[in-house]
Amino acid sequence: MLRRAAPAAAALCRRTVSTSTSPSSTAAATAVASSSAVNSILLRSLKEHYLEVSKMAPPPKTSPPKPFTIVKGSLDQQSGPVLRREYGDAGEEISISVARLANFLPAGADSDSDSDSEGAGADGGMSASISQLLLHVDISKPGAGKSLQFLCGLYPDAVGIHSVCLRAKNAESWEGNMASKGGGEYRGRIFQELDEKVRDALHLYIETRGINEKLFPFLQAWLYVKDHRNLIRWFKSVGTVISEPKP
Repeated sequence: MLRRAAPAAAALCRRTVSTSTSPSSTAAATAVASSSAVNSILLRSLKEHYLEVSKMAPPPKTSPPKPFTIVKGSLDQQSGPVLRREYGDAGEEISISVARLANFLPAGADSDSDSDSEGAGADGGMSASISQLLLHVDISKPGAGKSLQFLCGLYPDAVGIHSVCLRAKNAESWEGNMASKGGGEYRGRIFQELDEKVRDALHLYIETRGINEKLFPFLQAWLYVKDHRNLIRWFKSVGTVISEPKP
């Protein structure tokens, strides 16, 4: 009995030692399980919001006022012109880029933000969230090395010039120019410091070229669609990164 029992006892000891887990491996398993649970929660939330955004009705289809034409592929570009046209016998080349004015205003600078947020309607908040646009207008003549560039605020019932300068056609993007501070070439006086007659003449200059409030409905809808596409793409990209297995 004793000789037969001894091997059984030894085997039991070996089994106990081999099946026991160290504290470090237990902690690692717990961390993996916790991370997996967090990922599942996040993926579920992303999917819910993705489906919600996907169901949002697009704004009514609209066209830009003639003779402006839509730049092909502009919805899929991070930046760049949205509309183009030619003007006059000299064949002036006019291009328009657009962004939310709120993206370039310091916090609290938008005095109409409260009234805008109260006006959200059944269009998914489009009119409330994109009620003020920032235009970059580039006007040049064929073969010219420089262009006259305007930064304008565009509203449903008005357009206002923020600044005007003469810059090289191959200069940095206007978004980057807005973000930079100081340095560089002289760009003229602050617009509001110009003589009133000069300001009025510059407003007339862009208005005769079709830069007016009639652009607002199309550019508002265009920017809404672009933001919607970017948000859909973002949800999908983040979900893909989280769900990708480790290499």
